Amino acid sequence: MTKHGIHAAAVAAAAALALTAFGPAPSSVASPHGNTVAPARFVPGPCPRTPEPIVALSTARCGFLEVPENRARPRSRTIRLAVAVIPAVSAKSAEDPVVFMSGGPGGETFDDIPFLVDSGLNRDRALIIMAQRGNLYDQPNLACPEMDRFNARYVGLGYDSPQAKRLLLDAVKKCRNRLVADGIDLSAYHTKENAADFAALRTALGIPRWNVYGHSYGTNLALTYLRRHPQGIRAVALDSATAPQIVTLPFGWRSAREGIDNVFKACAAQPRCNSRYPNLRRTLTEQVRKLEAHPLTLKVRPPSGGDPVKVVLDGGALLNVLVANTIPFPDVPAAIEELAHGRPERFARARAVDSAAVVGMTAHGLTESVVCSEWVPGTSRSDVLKAGRRAFPGWPDSVLAQAPQLPFQHEVCRVWNVPNRAISHRVATTSAVPTLLVAGTFDAKVGASWSRVAARSLSRSTTVKVPGIGHWVVPQSPCAQRALASFLTRPTAPDTRCVAGLTPKPFTIIPK
Repeated sequence: MTKHGIHAAAVAAAAALALTAFGPAPSSVASPHGNTVAPARFVPGPCPRTPEPIVALSTARCGFLEVPENRARPRSRTIRLAVAVIPAVSAKSAEDPVVFMSGGPGGETFDDIPFLVDSGLNRDRALIIMAQRGNLYDQPNLACPEMDRFNARYVGLGYDSPQAKRLLLDAVKKCRNRLVADGIDLSAYHTKENAADFAALRTALGIPRWNVYGHSYGTNLALTYLRRHPQGIRAVALDSATAPQIVTLPFGWRSAREGIDNVFKACAAQPRCNSRYPNLRRTLTEQVRKLEAHPLTLKVRPPSGGDPVKVVLDGGALLNVLVANTIPFPDVPAAIEELAHGRPERFARARAVDSAAVVGMTAHGLTESVVCSEWVPGTSRSDVLKAGRRAFPGWPDSVLAQAPQLPFQHEVCRVWNVPNRAISHRVATTSAVPTLLVAGTFDAKVGASWSRVAARSLSRSTTVKVPGIGHWVVPQSPCAQRALASFLTRPTAPDTRCVAGLTPKPFTIIPK
């Protein structure tokens, strides 16, 4: 791996010290039935060879955490989870490191390191990264290239079309069959096991106390971890919080409405934006109806470059582009106005983003195992449709029948076929551990109001709502970075005053 010329003795010493403060130790793990399974242990090794060099890894101490694949089975095989300990920038670092829990589920974790470092997570304390089980660089890796190739093709299909459904289910079936044939126990890839992995990591590294920072699904995991393994947790920071007790398939509709509405309200509060785009909610509804009745097919070049690709733009695709935030927020009103006047290219290019996604980066096996065991059980397709109708009255049912970002999920879960874990998972975490919850008002994936729900049972919590920011707030907001740094220094009295003066960026104004 490229080391960017960093070979100084001081840097090497810092890398060595990053872990010696926490002496590695094996950690025996008890199964739910009281049997002791193979102990977890940290095994030093080389850092992953990432597609793009990550500077922070050149000073990191890396290796694998070895844990049982299924703690409920005493003779379960061992799996290996990639770990990196990145030293603090400060020469006088705090003794309690920060451990990061990434989003997804199934999102590539090491790819997040530059955002974390740029946000100052390792300024005053070591930063610990562990890829959740099944992730890229783990052994085994639950990637599904079949699903990645489907997603690339999906941009040229109707969002809720029978062909899209058939091709998706075929990709899911092929991936599942391949993973099972490789001996992978898909029933062991869920949030409770993920939480136990992090508890084992703290013990295996010999860390007395640490701080937890998670975003998106990582907050769901962090709250589960806090509920089940509270020992050694000094403080918890939740960015774009998804509390376990509230995340079901219909959940996405309320978040979509809240995030999109907040964009429209922010436009209305800016005189130039309000004057140029006075009826955004009505215009969006008109365009969703129009495109669902008469989809557009275009050839556009993806934002990352390359040859033009076929893109189908219908009502479902339009909604999901907005939820995914592949159009920058300042440009959203302009894009809707352009669409209403026969210029759909901005939305089409945004949908084309998925055509260029890297095959094999996402652990879809972990994604589906979590979603199908924890989020989908107990909800019906009718529940999803009802939630969609409440969020967007008057929109076509064909759009509202598919949960945002998770089309055909009930059918997918019938194919994936993992045990129902909803009852044991959907439990609120009650804790007095100091907690910071950070939310972005423009977040259409996890509405900002959900942070207040998560905070109800966290008696020493502070909630911060950052205007004009979408999903995963801290890397996008210097104010949120300062609030997080203050929280890690003084968990019971963080300084969040910078939020009071914030307003969303000015929206793009296109000439009439």
